Amino acid sequence: MSASPYDLAVIGSGPAGQKAAISAAKLGKRVAVVERGGMLGGVSVHTGTIPSKTFREAVLYLTGFTQRSFYGPGYRLREQITKQDLVSRVQAIVERETEIVHAQFLKNHVTQVYGAARFVDSHTLEITDGEGSVRISASHILIACGSRPARDAHIPFDGVRVIDTDGLPNIAELPRDLIIVGAGVIGLEYTSIFAALDIPVTLIDQGQQILEFADREIVEALCYHLRELDVTFRLGEKVVAVEIDQARDRVVARLESGKLVHGGALLYAVGRQANSDQLNLAAAGLEADARGRLKVDEFFRTGVPHIYAAGDVIGFPALAATSMEQGRLCACHMFGAPFHHAPELFPFGIYTIPEISMVGRTEEELTAAKVPYETGVARYEELAKAQMLGDRTGMLKLLFDPSTLKLLGVHGIGQRSAEIIHIGQAVLAYGGRVDYFRDTVFNYPTLAEAYRVAALNGLNKL
Repeated sequence: MSASPYDLAVIGSGPAGQKAAISAAKLGKRVAVVERGGMLGGVSVHTGTIPSKTFREAVLYLTGFTQRSFYGPGYRLREQITKQDLVSRVQAIVERETEIVHAQFLKNHVTQVYGAARFVDSHTLEITDGEGSVRISASHILIACGSRPARDAHIPFDGVRVIDTDGLPNIAELPRDLIIVGAGVIGLEYTSIFAALDIPVTLIDQGQQILEFADREIVEALCYHLRELDVTFRLGEKVVAVEIDQARDRVVARLESGKLVHGGALLYAVGRQANSDQLNLAAAGLEADARGRLKVDEFFRTGVPHIYAAGDVIGFPALAATSMEQGRLCACHMFGAPFHHAPELFPFGIYTIPEISMVGRTEEELTAAKVPYETGVARYEELAKAQMLGDRTGMLKLLFDPSTLKLLGVHGIGQRSAEIIHIGQAVLAYGGRVDYFRDTVFNYPTLAEAYRVAALNGLNKL
């Protein structure tokens, strides 16, 4: 087993690994990416971001959900929707995305090595597959190994009725009703997706509030819409046992309060576990926390200066979009390329139904910091485009300084919120003022004109 020298070895080909590898290659560096067989593109492509968002789009289309304001609450494009109807669309997109990642690596002369990586020392990796092993060495290493659903040893996962999010494609059929444990981003997304399929969902979480980092008004609106879709919230509740009632073919979740919650299946979505526990970190002089996360500095360096980490393995925000940027910044810092980083202005897109998105500061943050602010709100019922799309419940909210008019935050709920949020992101990035939206011409009809409506609403309050 001979060692082969690279400028950069990347463990993982997900969003962080991809962008780091390609950025380094464009700087003229020799790069190798290590990925497990069949997982090119990482968790994002195969079990996370791409499958879940494709699943959502398939549900919205087949249920006719967005058309019900026109054709009535009972409208469905297809009366009987099967698991295969949904999975077939997911498989097609996953295959296409995998091909794109492979093509990008080939185009940029990035070496692809398949197998499971482990550190031999801080500069050397051993990659093992079914046919043997090979060693590669590199002057820099990026750990972008992604994560997997966290599991509780007391939960009897069987892959059929009690599953985690990776096991969703393997269920035999859609359940009649569903228990979801965990009201984080992933749990909420799947809650809304199954609810849109007219499957009653009981959502259980230990916390008293959901999405604590998000604007409270937006979160309250989301909860209202989910309850309209027959979602039952059990917040402040802890699951202490899960049993399978074989006679009734039902799952029973026993709560610490003594309640019993019944469902056709249970989806466990309580956090993620980073895959760093498979890397033999000790050989590189590194140590992870209980969830497998690594500490990094502002340049994404670990405690070993030539080893960087990005993506899920460093924890919050663990979004595909932020992971991509972290990977790019890692490569720039490693090899002395200029870069600019504005972590306070990254946007969130949460693909619930309805979707929500945000960038900048929240009302709660501004209040805690004793920063005066005013709000401007546009409701989708005021927008011609929203009427055409069948969305009468969305809204866009702007937060701004009443003295300087400087924009402070943007928060939205409703169709395409994750798209139009970038207009606000651009204005925030350049220190722009809310009157920019008043004085700008937006295409008509568009959802983007919500910015002008919200700006006028806020300025009128002054």
